Amino acid sequence: MTKTAALIILVLAFALGTSALAQTHSEAYKDNLFSTGELKPVDSVLKVKVGDRAPDFTLPSIAGQMVALGHYRGKKNVVLSFVPAAWTPVCSDQWPGYNIVKDLFDASDAILLGITVDNIPTLYAWTNQMGHLWFPVLSDFYPHGKVAEAYGVLRSDGTAERALFVIDKKGGIRWIDVHDINKRPPLESLVRELEKLK
Repeated sequence: MTKTAALIILVLAFALGTSALAQTHSEAYKDNLFSTGELKPVDSVLKVKVGDRAPDFTLPSIAGQMVALGHYRGKKNVVLSFVPAAWTPVCSDQWPGYNIVKDLFDASDAILLGITVDNIPTLYAWTNQMGHLWFPVLSDFYPHGKVAEAYGVLRSDGTAERALFVIDKKGGIRWIDVHDINKRPPLESLVRELEKLK
């Protein structure tokens, strides 16, 4: 099977899988998701660029551990997934979709770190409705948005942008996608970037 064919299959699986997942959890999420309406697509200024060393950080996870970006240096490629807020529709759809493509991350020797500015109890309750997520979910709550600010993805309202950063094993930023906050980033773009790390 060619890489292109595999990519098409994964993208279809992602689309179908998140749809099925949303249906599975529709009762759990019913009347609990906050509709943000249409937001300004991007409301921040990046402080890093491709080729820069990724700003290091240590954040608490919903699993009760402290997770440091530096822990993965020399061991794993890292994808940072910043999302704006818990209990919002696009965010609630984006992260469960990554469960479907875990093999893709494994094949690229990569870990995903999910980051929001919400506090741990909020993140725990929200992600609990998604079922098991294979990746660490981290809270950038206090000092509020410090990591998002370091990367330049903290919005003026105190939420984070919907942004992806691919960081190689040496700690260098290889790809950045600060996405329209109203839309889920296309999986195929991330897949292409992960392929480059092999």
